[in-house]
Amino acid sequence: MTWRWRYENATGGEVTDPPLPREVFPSQADAESWIGENWSELLEAGVERVALLDEERVEYTGLSLRPE
Repeated sequence: MTWRWRYENATGGEVTDPPLPREVFPSQADAESWIGENWSELLEAGVERVALLDEERVEYTGLSLRPE
């Protein structure tokens, strides 16, 4: 199993520009720890929300990077 984040704009479209980190993780916990450490940099780069994928299966989507 390979976990990765898909970066999205406010309407759910994939953000690919500027080039963003394309990390791959061995577990869901590793992926979630990474996003917890890097969310603010992604938000500054134009990412509004993320989706977590296991291979190509979407585990969850619509996770906002904006603080509440």
